[in-house]
Amino acid sequence: MDENEFIESVANRTGASTEQATAIARATLTTLAERIDGGEARDLAEQLPEGLRAYTFAPSETAERFGLDVFVQRVGGRADVDPDLAEAGVRAVMDTIRGDVAPADYDDVIANLPAELWQVANPAPSYDAQRDRG
Repeated sequence: MDENEFIESVANRTGASTEQATAIARATLTTLAERIDGGEARDLAEQLPEGLRAYTFAPSETAERFGLDVFVQRVGGRADVDPDLAEAGVRAVMDTIRGDVAPADYDDVIANLPAELWQVANPAPSYDAQRDRG
């Protein structure tokens, strides 16, 4: 998946414009990088489209500890969108990442997040997708 496809996926999942989806994707990746350990952020960055990798480099090797409310607030502030769109955007970005990176790598990212963030990270693949694979 290239950067345009990634952004299009976020836009389609949220109903946001391409410009908003770009801002949301970048804000979510930046906030995610703050919330996970530096090594995990680098591992994730390697699997993302090249144009989005810079947003996933952690400012510190040690993750900041904050919950869903702060995560959504940071994304909303960075992307300049309301809290509802920010939360939908976080979910859309996480779903896009889950569909684009190796399952084990996504699991490693999720393992660094508190359970309250799992509600937007959706750690389990959908039942229908698994059933269709046979």
